[in-house]
Amino acid sequence: MPKSDATNSVLFRRRVESAPRQGRGVDEDRQRNQVLTTKVGLQLPAGLTFENWELAGRQLSGIVNSSSWWLGDWLVYGKDHYSDRYERGVRAAGLQYQTLRNYAWVSRRFEMKRRRAALSFQHHAELASLPVEEQERWLDQAEQQGWSTKQLRKAMRLARGGAEVEEASQAEATRRLAVPDSRLQWWHKAAEQSGVELEQWVLATLDNAAEQILVETQEPAGSVIVESRPTAVA
Repeated sequence: MPKSDATNSVLFRRRVESAPRQGRGVDEDRQRNQVLTTKVGLQLPAGLTFENWELAGRQLSGIVNSSSWWLGDWLVYGKDHYSDRYERGVRAAGLQYQTLRNYAWVSRRFEMKRRRAALSFQHHAELASLPVEEQERWLDQAEQQGWSTKQLRKAMRLARGGAEVEEASQAEATRRLAVPDSRLQWWHKAAEQSGVELEQWVLATLDNAAEQILVETQEPAGSVIVESRPTAVA
């Protein structure tokens, strides 16, 4: 590792090695094929092969996807066990609270045994507002068909039926909330930083706010019905 990196905190290391080239030392060859992450960026060695670069990308993608679950589960645990102190823990960790609340909301909707390792966190987030039976059906199809989140979203829309969707869209247009452009742009920015679609971010934010208010007022569980397919804000 270069001397300048000695002061950086390495989050994790991924060694991608190939057979040492003729006349090159083993340590030097390993360093040439080592990808490191630090607090300020990703260190990619000069001469990294395409295969090693591609492998590093798959590893990073897996970590990013897993970290969403990790952070969500971490906040759920803190809220369940340290209700009077967990917000302090979030602030001490230096993480964005609203982002974590979105992760926690999805994590609560999918207990660990129902999460599909072959699908991303975002696949699950797309389905989080649905009843469990529908979640399972769509997860099965997405896994079997190898759908991206965009393909999953499209399939869900098509499943509602062309005529019904058109009729629903016309009806929704009369109920759409009027939002100033400046505020809509603000929401888009927040959703982007949270790593979720705007519709999902709006739903999670409203659910979180409703949950907090109902808990504070001690609203009996099950007395509020949450619409599984909210009107999109666009």
